Amino acid sequence: MIAALLQVVPADRVTAIANVGDDLELHGLHISPDLDTITYTLAGEINPETGWGLRGESWQAMESVRRYGGIDWFGLGDRDIGTHLYRTQRMAEGAQLTNVTAEIATAWTVGIRLLPVTDDRLRTMVTLAEGDDAGREISFQEYFVQRRHDVAVRSVRFEGADKAYPGPEVLAAVENADRIVIAPSNPAVSIDPVLAVRGVRQHLEAARHRSVAVSPIVAGAALKGPAARLMEELGHEPSVVGVARWYAPIAATLVIDEADADLAESVAAEGIQPVVTRTIMSQPGVAASLARVVLEPNGPQP
Repeated sequence: MIAALLQVVPADRVTAIANVGDDLELHGLHISPDLDTITYTLAGEINPETGWGLRGESWQAMESVRRYGGIDWFGLGDRDIGTHLYRTQRMAEGAQLTNVTAEIATAWTVGIRLLPVTDDRLRTMVTLAEGDDAGREISFQEYFVQRRHDVAVRSVRFEGADKAYPGPEVLAAVENADRIVIAPSNPAVSIDPVLAVRGVRQHLEAARHRSVAVSPIVAGAALKGPAARLMEELGHEPSVVGVARWYAPIAATLVIDEADADLAESVAAEGIQPVVTRTIMSQPGVAASLARVVLEPNGPQP
């Protein structure tokens, strides 16, 4: 979504507030998958085969870890490891994640202002629902990567949220934004961790009239990842109507795909204005047109 916005807005006018609930410590390194994916994507260096990590990777470090019998389910390419080494070093020196993120983004000439939602420790934790592991709580990365999100989930919580304060520029960014765009990410594990940080949800509620969300669900399915299944497992309707209920308190408008046009009235009944357009950004020309829709000066028009 950020790349789409940059097709119609100068980079220096864009601020992205990113989830850090996916962060993990592994091999002694502080890894921030969402921050790095945004950075690599905007730099044009994302690995096109995986959708994460860097293009042109080699995997010799992981091959050595595997040889020694170490943890190898979370793949780290040799080039990517350099990012984590730098981040870990700087944070060990006392630098905050916000500052380190800015340094990394500058090094990649990203152009936008990229902010972790908090500098404090925040971790998404998932409780499994079935089998021998029913009731067991695991980290998000264990759920998403190690188990390939192929296990039923009972609940999700955000460890550290009660003690996490917004990064130094986060709330001001919300207050000063001309338009707030909630990207078509997984509501339960990508957006809710951001909202769980103290004061963020309240600021978004106050800015609701300037906020537009893009549905991550199209025709009852997620285009990528487990969003639809996870919504259903957590007791939410896996449709644009379910997304509307989720986002109505923080967004005045929900952009839905043409495939869900027949549900527009049901979306409106949840107290959020539906706007129907093409939203599948992998299709030619859709990304820029979607960006124009969400950025219309008077709000997207139905």
